[in-house]
Amino acid sequence: MPNLTLSIPEDLHQKMKLHTEIRWSEVVRKTISRRIEDMEIMERIAKKSKLTQKDVDEIAKKINREVFHDLNAR
Repeated sequence: MPNLTLSIPEDLHQKMKLHTEIRWSEVVRKTISRRIEDMEIMERIAKKSKLTQKDVDEIAKKINREVFHDLNAR
């Protein structure tokens, strides 16, 4: 099995060391696996889509405007 090295902030590392009962490599492995599964699902859905890039850009702009509006309304 290949190895992966990653960097984490020191404060996070200190908190992780408090929980030696947790197999952190397994947590990361499962998280990566779930993210890959999510990406594969999104790719399958996107392949079936009839939307053009222009359609996607327009939808994204509308969503961004709504999110911006909602955040400023708080």
